[in-house]
Amino acid sequence: MAGHSQFKNIMHRKGKVDAVRSKVFSKLAREITVAAKMGMPDPNMNPRLRAAILAARAENMPKDNIQRAINKAAGNDGENYEEIRYEGYGPGGAAIIVEAMTDNRNRTASDIRSYFTKSGGNLAETGAVSFMFDRVGLVEFGPEVGDADAVLEAAIDAGAEDVVSSEHSHEIYCEQTSLNEVTKALEEKFGEPKASKLVWKPQTPVAVDDETGEKLMKLMETLEEHDDVQNVYGNFELSDALMQKMAG
Repeated sequence: MAGHSQFKNIMHRKGKVDAVRSKVFSKLAREITVAAKMGMPDPNMNPRLRAAILAARAENMPKDNIQRAINKAAGNDGENYEEIRYEGYGPGGAAIIVEAMTDNRNRTASDIRSYFTKSGGNLAETGAVSFMFDRVGLVEFGPEVGDADAVLEAAIDAGAEDVVSSEHSHEIYCEQTSLNEVTKALEEKFGEPKASKLVWKPQTPVAVDDETGEKLMKLMETLEEHDDVQNVYGNFELSDALMQKMAG
């Protein structure tokens, strides 16, 4: 697993998500509203909205909150969010991609730049590191849906390209253009997934030493906690020892 997956698993084991649930709900609501504004308010006709709702359900976001976020898209509430991608280098030269939604581009850019600088890294131009990643579809299921072999077989039948199974989840990767079809095929087999979305997957994950790994995880966590940041991806790999230490 590379940066993003390892980060998510560590936060899961630390119970970090519970500690910042209100912030998580706020980010999910923002994505639902933007998705509903950009397309149909019906999730069956709007794949991005459907993905946003799946993510919200996975975090146990109340139905009323989800519906309120959809309804907000129809109203003229004055909130217009711009989607921005930031790219940079973290400690040890690791490549990092940050996806944000903001109503104040200057504020967000200033904050993100300062986080990179304070960590010993630097923010770069758009396109500086994204060539080291593939833009792919990800369908995620909990471990309870089946063992690794069963999920792999179903994923191949559905047209997926790769599966990464761990104690926490099954991550199924496919071409970004076939995400909807792969999701529907897997849903028939395993039920509703925890997530169905486009992600940045590192082409060649880079192993880092534990000192650098700790600095990178601190930067990832700081970025994730920013109100405007929706997703963070890295191309680094942590040692098993460091993962256990940080999850403890």
